[in-house]
Amino acid sequence: MGAGIVLQDPASQLVMERVGDDVAFGLENLAWPLGTMRRRVPEALQSVGLAGFEERRSTRLSGGEQQRVAIAGVLAQAPGLLVLDEPTANLDPDGAAVVARILATLRDQRAATIVLVEHRASLAWPLADVVLALDQQGCPIAAGPPADVLRAARALERAGIWLPDDADGSQAPAQADKLGPVSRSHGTLPILELHDVRFAFEGGDPVLREVDLGVSPGDRVALMGPNGSGKTTLLRLAMGLLRPTAGEVQLGSRDPWRLAPAQIARLAGYVVQDPELGFLADTVREEVELGLDAEQLVFAHELCERLALPLESFADRSPYQLSGGEQRRLSLVTGLARRPLLLALDEPTYGQDRRGHEALVAALDELVEQGSAVLAATHDERFAQDATDRRIELAAGWIVGELGPRDGRAEYGIVVAGQGELETS
Repeated sequence: MGAGIVLQDPASQLVMERVGDDVAFGLENLAWPLGTMRRRVPEALQSVGLAGFEERRSTRLSGGEQQRVAIAGVLAQAPGLLVLDEPTANLDPDGAAVVARILATLRDQRAATIVLVEHRASLAWPLADVVLALDQQGCPIAAGPPADVLRAARALERAGIWLPDDADGSQAPAQADKLGPVSRSHGTLPILELHDVRFAFEGGDPVLREVDLGVSPGDRVALMGPNGSGKTTLLRLAMGLLRPTAGEVQLGSRDPWRLAPAQIARLAGYVVQDPELGFLADTVREEVELGLDAEQLVFAHELCERLALPLESFADRSPYQLSGGEQRRLSLVTGLARRPLLLALDEPTYGQDRRGHEALVAALDELVEQGSAVLAATHDERFAQDATDRRIELAAGWIVGELGPRDGRAEYGIVVAGQGELETS
């Protein structure tokens, strides 16, 4: 039996280079027979939609794919107690549905006691026998059967808690306070251009194929598509962190691969998918204030207040000891504080409650009004609706469509095999 935990950050849970070895790692530590392990590893990977991934390198997977591997590694052990911390945070809609189906099967079979921390209320609510709603101080607001907790919908909304989409209650966005505009003119030339861009890791399959994209001042662009479709790779190419295999990338009319980091920093800001990878300082205050001028410091401190990271409470804390949601908000503060010409965001809303979502949308509105552009890789349909006005859909490295975010929900057309129950040992 035993207990298993799926952490919020999948990278902190993956310990082996190959996917198959990572799923087998826990089984080896439990001294499972070799033959049983060889059967269980592909079963666990198939159950999360990663059939055939055994030989893949974990570091070459997208964040969502890494999250699925972490879930497979825990499910393979058939724990009696399963604790999951935001397991769908980096997953596309199909991947999130896969996780929901797996948990529903475990629940129906009474195969495990499940403790689920989740902001996707519409996914989590149908799975729950008991719901515990906590405020920002960790104090209970309501607890009990889901239907009983929904009677406190107004109190939950006031606390910034997401409710299921069909719940009674307004869930209407609050009007966040806006900072005063900063006068700035950038002209009309594109900030970012990709022409026939292709990319593949050495010895690997293509990640991006024949991509053409332009981003101009005032644009709010959402990159959407299933895990592994190339969204993060496109952002890294735009920031000069990767060099295209073919084609041309221009940031501010120059090749970002050839620009010094200081030159890129004057043009663009990048909020990476894993916030810890972007931290440079030992305390929150040092991280917030690093490299800012006097005007930017004032703005950064105001952003901390708006994004629920007040420096009077967080200044001396280590960025690495914050919760996943707090780390995400800190990374957003540092990305926004310089008011970059282009702000690239990778899954900016994971782990955020309704208040954090609304504060971020308001801050991005102001940034764009001041002449900047936003390019965000996201699976969050609500964020795409509220914060962007162009949707670029990617699949298998191709741009397969472009539309306005209110023209309909993205449908990625991914078929996930093997949703049956896992064999128990």
